[in-house]
Amino acid sequence: MSTAELASSYAALILADDGIEITADKLQTLISAAKVEVEPIWTSIFAKALEGKDIKDLLVNVGSGGAAAAPGGAAAGGAAAAADAPAEEEKKEEEKEESDEDMGFGLFD
Repeated sequence: MSTAELASSYAALILADDGIEITADKLQTLISAAKVEVEPIWTSIFAKALEGKDIKDLLVNVGSGGAAAAPGGAAAGGAAAAADAPAEEEKKEEEKEESDEDMGFGLFD
């Protein structure tokens, strides 16, 4: 990540933490106060990308991609999901047992 991207990201986080609307001017003001030189295009890009988004919500849900659908399905079919789990574990264990050594291949052959 470049210095401009990092500075813009940190400035956006500071504004979000204080509950201040994120605009290019406010980002540039914070970055200038930190004595970092950033071209105004970067602050404009960040301001447009974050417009109308709740940054705190984005941070809380980082990496949760498809997990949001799981709780609703788990409530409806929790028993079925619990019954399928041991079968999946057995399959994984079987796959782990096979190795190159079983097939006659070794690391130094």
